[in-house]
This record gives sequence, C-alpha cells and structure tokens, in this order.
Amino acid sequence: MNPRVLIAKRVAQEFKNGQLVNLGFGMPTQASNYLPEGVTVMFHAENGLFGVGPRPSAKEAKADITNAGSEPVTLMPGAAVMDLPTSLGAMRAGVLDITVLGALEVDQEGNIANWAVKRNGKWWPGPGGAMELCYGTKDVVACLMHTDKSGESKVLKKCTLPLTGKHCVKTIVTDKAVFSVGNHCLILREHAPGITLEEIRASTAADFVVADDFCEMKV
Repeated sequence: MNPRVLIAKRVAQEFKNGQLVNLGFGMPTQASNYLPEGVTVMFHAENGLFGVGPRPSAKEAKADITNAGSEPVTLMPGAAVMDLPTSLGAMRAGVLDITVLGALEVDQEGNIANWAVKRNGKWWPGPGGAMELCYGTKDVVACLMHTDKSGESKVLKKCTLPLTGKHCVKTIVTDKAVFSVGNHCLILREHAPGITLEEIRASTAADFVVADDFCEMKV
C-alpha cells in the first residue's frame, strides 16, 4: 500500500461520530476519503468553511470554493462560509474537536514543527493557521513519514525546527507506527503491516515504551 494512503486510512480511524474535524494541508486532506463506515463528521477548512464535502469532478469544480490548500471542494447541506478572521477565531476558541496536521518533525513531549525549513538562510514558508489549531483544538493528530529522505528519524526526543505548537500532539501516525504521547516518552500502540518492532526501534530517535495491547494497524 502507498505509505501516504496508509497514513490517511489510519488517521481516519481517529474520527468519531459527530465531531468537527479540521484537516491540514497535504496528507491530512486525504483522510476524508477513508471515513469508517457509520461515522459522520463535519469537516472544517481554515480559510472559512464548515461543512466541506467531497472533492468535485473537474467539470463541477469552482475556483472560489476551495479548502485552505486551494484544492476544490464541495459544500454539504447546512455548510457555513465565513471570513478568515472568524474562522481563525473559531479555531482558537476551541470549537473544533480534532485536527490532523502534517509535520516536518514531532517529539516525545508532544511538540510539533510543521511550518518552516531553512532555505537560502531564511525560514520558509510561514505558519499559516496551524498555530491557532494547535492552541485551540482539543485533540491534535500529527501525521508524517517516519524518516526523512536520508533515513533519519522525524520522530525525535526534541524537535530541532521552529515549533508550531508545544505539548499539544496527542497521537502520531506515520508510515511505520502509531504512537500516543505519554509522560515524557511515547507509547507505541500499533505497527504498520510488514513492519517489525525492531525496525521501529532502529528508525525512531524518540524514547518510547510498547503498549500492552501493541498490535498491527487495521487498515
């Protein structure tokens, strides 16, 4: 299975019936394609939409109805459209139940870095609304590839990049594993199909303990 699809499918299992769900750029937006059977949620886009529907066909897409990543979306019955300050205010106020954010790095303290890398001596591209989401959302899920292109762990003892949010991440989903954030260490709860505990140990810089009910992802 494509690793990004694997992550999106597993992330979707975090959603519970009736929740207000924000999906960040990239991989997180794909989770809406894999809602578990019988689960109904309302999706939020930070640029000002509550009630985001399925991706439209190219023929039906409208340039002025998009998510925050400029991807065309549809609106479900009862959807609400608002300006950006109102949407950001809702995010800060704790209206959302869960947000899924892509990450450059996460660490065992529940910190997340997802907005900046250094290019030509400058931090790029910018934080967007992720800081509001980290501050105001009850449940923050980070999703990312377990290692970078050089094979180095992106699940760290301590993030090295500028932080988006401190002590906010509750769950980490990668292409190798699912962790819960515990007390100064991670709790390894699931492994991806075909991935062994030894492989996870070898590719994870963070400290972690293995849950008693450690099992394979059901995707």
